[in-house]
Amino acid sequence: MFGLNFTGTLQSCQVFGRGMAERGQGCIVNVASMSGLRPLTRVPVYSAAKAAVANFTQWLAVHMAQEYSPRIRVNALAPGFFLTEQNRFLLIDAQSGAMTPRGQAILNHTPAGRLGLPEDLLGTLLWLVSPASAFVTGVVVPVDGGFSAFSGV
Repeated sequence: MFGLNFTGTLQSCQVFGRGMAERGQGCIVNVASMSGLRPLTRVPVYSAAKAAVANFTQWLAVHMAQEYSPRIRVNALAPGFFLTEQNRFLLIDAQSGAMTPRGQAILNHTPAGRLGLPEDLLGTLLWLVSPASAFVTGVVVPVDGGFSAFSGV
């Protein structure tokens, strides 16, 4: 779990970052997770790996800008809860199709009132790779329907 979610990110950044360093420009967008910013029950290794991605993203943004070029930007998306085949069993009861208690708790703490769809990531991703975010580097952007903003009270 840690190797896939952190080491894979690290190695990809090394490979693609090398070319960006040679050209003096580029844009890396890593995929962190809200689980790395707010630890969740039942997924401690995943949360730790995604926390490492978030921290590494911030470190790499500074390193690339200072050592190679300020025209190299490094940011990350932090998706909230998106229904995937990997987490479906945690969120939806296979028999009834209803939300599990965990799934319902997530919805109760998500102001948008729904799980994310893959296309919900597109706007933020396109912004991060476009000239519109030319002065944005070292950020981890939550795309979570307000989950990270909701205190529960």
